[in-house]
Amino acid sequence: MTATTIATQGQNLAFPDGFVWGAATAAYQIEGAVHEDGRGPSIWDTFSHAPGMVADGHTGDTASDHYHRYKDDVRLMRELGLRAYRFSVAWPRIQPSGSGPANAAGLDFYERLVDELLAADVSPYVTLYHWDLPQVLEDLGGWTNRDTAYRFADYAHAVHERLGDRVGTWMTINEPWVAAFLGYGIGVHAPGRTSPEDAFRASHHLLLAHGLGARALREAGAREIALTLNLAPVVTPGQLNDPELALSAEDAEAVNRVDCLLNRQLLDPALRGEYPAPLLDIVDRIAGLGHIHDGDLDAISQPIDLLGINYYTPCVVQSGPGEPSNPVYPGTEDILFSGAYAPTTAMGWPIVPTGLSQLLARLTRDYPEVGLLVTENGAAFDDVVTGERVHDADRTAFLEGHLRAAHAAIESGTDLRGYLVWSLMDNFEWAEGYHRRFGIVHVDFGTQRRLPKDSALWYRDVIERNGLRRERAKRPTLEAVAARAGVSRSTVSRVINGEDTVSDEFRAIVMNAVNELGYVPNSAARSLVTQRTDSIALIISDSDAKAYGDDPLFSTMVRSAGRALEEAGKHVTLMLADSTKSRLRVEQYVAAGHVDGVILVSAHGADPLPGALARMGVPVVSLGRSSVSAALPYVDVDNVGGATAAVTHLLHRGRRRIATICGPVDMVAAQDRLTGYREALRGTGHRSIVAIGDLTRASGADAMRLLLRDDPALDAVFVADDLMAIGALHALHEAGRRVPEDVAVVGFDDLEAASYTVPPLTTVRTLRADQATAAVRLLLRQIAGGPASSTILPTELIIRKST
Repeated sequence: MTATTIATQGQNLAFPDGFVWGAATAAYQIEGAVHEDGRGPSIWDTFSHAPGMVADGHTGDTASDHYHRYKDDVRLMRELGLRAYRFSVAWPRIQPSGSGPANAAGLDFYERLVDELLAADVSPYVTLYHWDLPQVLEDLGGWTNRDTAYRFADYAHAVHERLGDRVGTWMTINEPWVAAFLGYGIGVHAPGRTSPEDAFRASHHLLLAHGLGARALREAGAREIALTLNLAPVVTPGQLNDPELALSAEDAEAVNRVDCLLNRQLLDPALRGEYPAPLLDIVDRIAGLGHIHDGDLDAISQPIDLLGINYYTPCVVQSGPGEPSNPVYPGTEDILFSGAYAPTTAMGWPIVPTGLSQLLARLTRDYPEVGLLVTENGAAFDDVVTGERVHDADRTAFLEGHLRAAHAAIESGTDLRGYLVWSLMDNFEWAEGYHRRFGIVHVDFGTQRRLPKDSALWYRDVIERNGLRRERAKRPTLEAVAARAGVSRSTVSRVINGEDTVSDEFRAIVMNAVNELGYVPNSAARSLVTQRTDSIALIISDSDAKAYGDDPLFSTMVRSAGRALEEAGKHVTLMLADSTKSRLRVEQYVAAGHVDGVILVSAHGADPLPGALARMGVPVVSLGRSSVSAALPYVDVDNVGGATAAVTHLLHRGRRRIATICGPVDMVAAQDRLTGYREALRGTGHRSIVAIGDLTRASGADAMRLLLRDDPALDAVFVADDLMAIGALHALHEAGRRVPEDVAVVGFDDLEAASYTVPPLTTVRTLRADQATAAVRLLLRQIAGGPASSTILPTELIIRKST
């Protein structure tokens, strides 16, 4: 079935006839029964039992107990109307030692599962490898040993021999990039190795396993063969909203290099029989090319019928001179991974549905010979069971947004043949253990009870109509629930928060309204009436010196916030969240209800913590605008207006070659100040001249030296931070340039030292103490049930002798 054009029928956005609707899981994440019926240990058994490798020491020993409950799970699939179920076969169940005769008991289980699926009219889509390599093979070198690829082909043949008469679609390897670079490169997945050399070797051998496995399946008569890859559009921040944005040569090179590492490292060998040249240069430098043998690429590029696409979020990068290589992407020196500025899932992944449209369009353009199938797409959110319902409106919105993106791609000519949601049920989420729930079916891991979430019921309706409603349903509000129940907003909030001050009669009325409307409590509802602790967390989300330099205004802001909270009678808990582990501790502390609210100081736009806190139902106010400002109230200064005033002042003084030294481009404040600089120059005929610093004196001096070298005629510089401005003054004096006669300088923030530089520094004054006090007032008002509107405080240009 080739989908080229589709009709919009009545009030629905219809998908093509025969479009495959389904869900996906993976063996180690759901099966459990790790010691039953002859199953041997896998690398994930070993990894999850190693101390400190998985959150809270969780393992997949029981998981969702699918091994014993598969009949009930298939019944659920039938009730939800699924047409297809993608599951993986556990290699250690079939060959406990990774080779040799097949274990009959292991094959028996999958035969029973397939028969159950077919009886329920659900098509089985079999993935042969979803990361659970037999530990015996890992002991022999794992995926760094090319012999493992040949063992995989033998295993694939053994499974097809038993199930090939009933399974039509076979998927060889799931996400070889993740298995290689997270498992062998940085060690956050099994087997836990930390070697970029091993990662590149493992990636090649996983592709070789795919090719040899595909050949074995084809020779055995398999009808449809697929490879499943985690893919993402690689774009700059500007391209997120404007895909056609022209890039500088430096940004274009950064995008191409990361695209080669993330996407084309897998796509080109599998579909074109070649590695991209920029990738080979990186691999040769890091790991050599000895593991790539003659004939490998011919084997890897066996014809396939489908390309499975696992899409969750885009990869956002830009040129970043001086940036060290990202360990996840070896060979990415001088590239900044900035992240998308969008609401995030519980995993901290930005939600960008248009990324799926861009990805599908790119695959259609570059690899038109293969059909496409979305094999994973979904989101983790912090679900709450309310009575007999899980109102996961965020997940439903995520799925709907991505399906609309898929529909748009099909209308544009993409041969997309189906969509498999990740995941059918909550499960063991790898290194996150049981803390992250992706399922459309809720699993109580204590009782193993299954409960379809609202997203599952919504998906059932989508499948039944083979499409989406043209208009998106509006999300019910707290006010709508109060009106339906005939009670006040605070009464609804008390019921939602489980307080015992509401009678049973009115509690029942409120919960009936909640269930009828499918209401999902937001932070305002949860904070309107709560059990008070009189404690506030003051969280510094990034304590890296580069984020704040030696900026005394930062400490002023933190001290002022703490003082204002103490004066309000609140206990203040100062917390640092400067690593993955410390962020997890902060999230757990806040989620446990130890505080009434949070004042958050977050510098970097890609920081996942603001998004995580925004979903917890605890009042949060950010000191400074965050990348999730739409979901999080904030108090900030007018960075754009202040920068515009500074540059306009320089223009009025007759300056014509005005450069800027901006801060780290993943900081929202730095982005805003850069925007103000560019807005002031817009329409004047003067070009932008940009250098980047890290908010330290030294970086300001280095940036100024670079600007003078590249443009000796420079006559002014706007420096987006006073400390960097002081460094710039030093570099100008060092170069023999007079200030302001030769070069005028304007800073930002009005540090006390700005008055004592030589000459005294013209700068933009920001009242950081007032900002902190305003944030505390906003938080206290929010805790009391008041509005949570953001505030931007004015700035003032202070003119001194440096201009």
